[in-house]
Amino acid sequence: MAKTPETEHPQKAFGWAARDSSGSLSPFNFSRRELGSEDVLIKILYCGVCHSDLHAAKNEWGFTNYPIVPGHEIVGLVTKTGSSVQKFQVGDRVGVGVIVGSCKTCDICQQDLENYCPKVILTYNSKDQDGTKTYGGYSDIVVVDQRFVLRFPDNLPADAGAPLLCAGITVYSPMKYYGMTEPGKHLGVAGLGGLGHVAVKLAKAFGLKVTVISTSPKKEVEAIDRLGADSFLLSSDPEKFKAAIGSMDYIIDTIAAVHPLAPLVSLLKMNGKLITVGLPDKPLELPIFPLVLGRKLVGGSDIGGMKETQEMLEFCAKHNIAADIELIRMDQINSAMERLAKSDVRYRFVVDVANSLASP
Repeated sequence: MAKTPETEHPQKAFGWAARDSSGSLSPFNFSRRELGSEDVLIKILYCGVCHSDLHAAKNEWGFTNYPIVPGHEIVGLVTKTGSSVQKFQVGDRVGVGVIVGSCKTCDICQQDLENYCPKVILTYNSKDQDGTKTYGGYSDIVVVDQRFVLRFPDNLPADAGAPLLCAGITVYSPMKYYGMTEPGKHLGVAGLGGLGHVAVKLAKAFGLKVTVISTSPKKEVEAIDRLGADSFLLSSDPEKFKAAIGSMDYIIDTIAAVHPLAPLVSLLKMNGKLITVGLPDKPLELPIFPLVLGRKLVGGSDIGGMKETQEMLEFCAKHNIAADIELIRMDQINSAMERLAKSDVRYRFVVDVANSLASP
């Protein structure tokens, strides 16, 4: 007889899961594995609500394996450690991001780029080493290999710091890899949501000139007065857009919906770089002539490895960078998802897991 999610492992766990493509989440009893020698047991305090959670819950990318417990922006406390764990002690405040495993031995893992390992294990909707399904942070506890657990800096707030574990590293990593951190250079941030608002904060800390590019005129005041951007470009204003053509060294494109790339490419100077980190559910059209004639580059990036993610957390702690959040209870998750689909959040929902997840 096949084991159920509740009986396949010895440790009882409780969370909220989506069971079909409606994406509606409801209480869910399941289980976590017994601690191995390298494992850490974490009591979850907070979990950010990423746009990926919405895509996955509704199977918009086409590879959701229901039931699914989303959540990969996890902050919690260590409550137990395996016999070989050296990095963490009971009581430590820690983070868990988008990945919880990899092969550890390939060339990619040896470069501390576990996120690109062909055998990467995602925090949810993935197959663990033992073949069972991974469940995410909309839950009370999680068991994670110590290599994939992050030390959470003391001066970072646990709630507003949680989104850095996905949104933060998703924009920090490409800025570092593609050389988009030179003080005084001009960075465009396309889209002012969960990723975009963190990108603005990081860019200012690096000393960049920052222009927010958005279709929403109401975001201008927030971009400049609240987040510290230098300027705002309304993409639907033809005159202002024309004036901005060829003015930017780099653009980080955080937009998760289908959108044209040609206008963004036109904003770049010669040798400019457009890096996409949003994940629309359909292919985008990319014109080649502007790339060839301007020696421009279009690239992508997917979160970061564990070493770089720890570096990002330390950088954010040093520069007092955290997400702007709206704290919600677990039983508010479905209305939060509906609002997220309409971009009605400033700028990241975070679930107060420890204070609102009550098992039935």
